[in-house]
Amino acid sequence: MARPISERDREIGEALAPILLKRGLLLVGLDAIGDYMTELNVTSPTCFQEIRHQTGFDVAAMFIDALEKQAETWNV
Repeated sequence: MARPISERDREIGEALAPILLKRGLLLVGLDAIGDYMTELNVTSPTCFQEIRHQTGFDVAAMFIDALEKQAETWNV
């Protein structure tokens, strides 16, 4: 069931973000139970459809928009 992230979820995500980005991982799924991360999904992060169906929020569109904005800064 989709739910807002907790402050602890945000702390975990913000702590891992620089490490994941350094490794070129732009899209991962972080699973948590309570205050603890239990799994890091790098090959098949899911829940885009579930979140959209349950909340109406289009996570995939948000991700693509952010990716396109970042790509504008790349010198390729």
